Amino acid sequence: MSDKFISNKRKSNQPLNAGLTRCLDEPNKEIDAIWAEEAQKRLRAHREGKTKGVPFEDVFEEAP
Repeated sequence: MSDKFISNKRKSNQPLNAGLTRCLDEPNKEIDAIWAEEAQKRLRAHREGKTKGVPFEDVFEEAP
């Protein structure tokens, strides 16, 4: 019974899954522009010495 349920559940979710995948795969120019602006702000702040960097070793030392 559980195999049949799972199979039917997968089939019923196919349109939803396809729609979500399509939505997530489509580029969003507005969001891309916002992130590009944010990246420029961060780069400018870094170049002006307004940020505190973290050494590479320290970052990966804390990573799980």
